[in-house]
Amino acid sequence: MTAAILWQALHVALMLAIAPLLAGVARTVRARLLGRRGPPLLQPYRDLRRLLQKEAIVADTASPLLRAAPTVVLAAIAAAAALVPSFTTEMALRPTADIIAVIGLLGVGRFALALAGLDAGTSFGGIGTSREIMIAVVAEPAMLLVVFTWALLVGTTSLPAISEFGLSGAAGVRVSLALALVALVIVALAENARIPVDNPATHLELTMVHEAMVLEYAGRHLALIEAAAMLKLAVYLALIAALFAPWGMAPPSGAAGGGSAGSIGIGIAAFAGKMVVGAALLSLFETSIAKMRVFRVPEFLGVALLLGLLAMILLYMTKGF
Repeated sequence: MTAAILWQALHVALMLAIAPLLAGVARTVRARLLGRRGPPLLQPYRDLRRLLQKEAIVADTASPLLRAAPTVVLAAIAAAAALVPSFTTEMALRPTADIIAVIGLLGVGRFALALAGLDAGTSFGGIGTSREIMIAVVAEPAMLLVVFTWALLVGTTSLPAISEFGLSGAAGVRVSLALALVALVIVALAENARIPVDNPATHLELTMVHEAMVLEYAGRHLALIEAAAMLKLAVYLALIAALFAPWGMAPPSGAAGGGSAGSIGIGIAAFAGKMVVGAALLSLFETSIAKMRVFRVPEFLGVALLLGLLAMILLYMTKGF
């Protein structure tokens, strides 16, 4: 039990520490692919420190909800990050580490941010919130279909159990899981406001989604929002790694070498490598595709919904073979 608490604390610290680094890797790789020098790799850490030192300015028309939303968003996403296994499955929160719980916590963060976008009563906030809800209406069902696919295969929605199932090699090579992976990647792009759904570097009224909801924030409030966005990207990358690429993760305590310091060290190194590679691949994808029109986004997410449904049906039909 003591080791499980230690691994849990180490996991949370690792997720919080690596989230700004992933944002820095994505920015740097994207800039280099576009032929620019780009910002320093550690610039996100400096941005967060600078924002935390500034005063938080709130509109006179805003209610206490606008002030409380950044804390609620960061807390919800941090709780979700604590449930997604990284370098080991033997953590203190293992009994509650369920994919449905992770989706629910991410939904709480989205709901709080959407309410904050409407609270100030600005047109930009209303536009961003309406577009965010439009995306969520299709993205969440697609995410649930990916969950149901794994639940049909493993018999549970527990993230540690699914990761251990993948480590055992019992999953094999399945077309249904490949479809589920593509569906999850599409959902991750939409949920993290990345190209082709949204461009995190733009402030154009006709295109922005996430940025429109947070235009009223400044200072430490904006720092919490930015930290939550970085952590959310880390959560989705960790979720993809836990479901579809658990290789390198420390084996369970009952297995050979499970729980040893060497296996934990290898697990941490493998997890960090997978996260950095995921951030780099994200930048590579963003530079190879153009941003689509806002009203084409439901069609894009509809592909994820269809792939998730096909994955579940295909797995159900071939499970006995």
